[in-house]
Amino acid sequence: MRFKALILFVLFAATVTAHAAGDAKAGAAKAAACAACHKSDGNSDNPLWPKTAGQHSGYLMKQLRDFQSGARKDPTMVAMAAPLSAQDIEDLATYFAAQKLSPGKKGDSKKAAAGEQMFFGGILAKGVPACIGCHGSEAQGNPAGDFPSLRSQHSAYLVKTLKDFRSGARLNDPALMMHDILVKLSDQEIEAVAEFLAGL
Repeated sequence: MRFKALILFVLFAATVTAHAAGDAKAGAAKAAACAACHKSDGNSDNPLWPKTAGQHSGYLMKQLRDFQSGARKDPTMVAMAAPLSAQDIEDLATYFAAQKLSPGKKGDSKKAAAGEQMFFGGILAKGVPACIGCHGSEAQGNPAGDFPSLRSQHSAYLVKTLKDFRSGARLNDPALMMHDILVKLSDQEIEAVAEFLAGL
């Protein structure tokens, strides 16, 4: 029943989700406040801070709104998002979505190989679906459903994010999909998927 509800939600989201219609030039000026952590082009150097370059505008908008509402918690980002207007959010999302994502860094090849297998095939014995169903065959995400691009993201950030979904520290995903999947994964499995994605 939950799986059917999930499919209906994804189909519904694909038809009604509105994406940013902001001004990239205005967003570039406003992004100066983001540069200390994410760099001016959204390609963060710190492995614990996400790259925002090339991320889907609708997803970026949702995250900023969730920081404002408290649906997503991070002391720094909550403070940064609090004063943003709706137009600011649209402009920033449009700007960062238009930036070129820097290449990822390949790491442990053995972990990445195991992560690749999970990404494309899931883990049948644990009832874990393949990641490509929502995030695409090249981890490019799905703008219509606001599923983020994961390719070339920092491995350390991905590990933290996935563990936060698993623990319940982060629960702003649609229908708690990520939480329900990740409670079935071990630390080693999470690290393997993150290593694969970081190298794309």
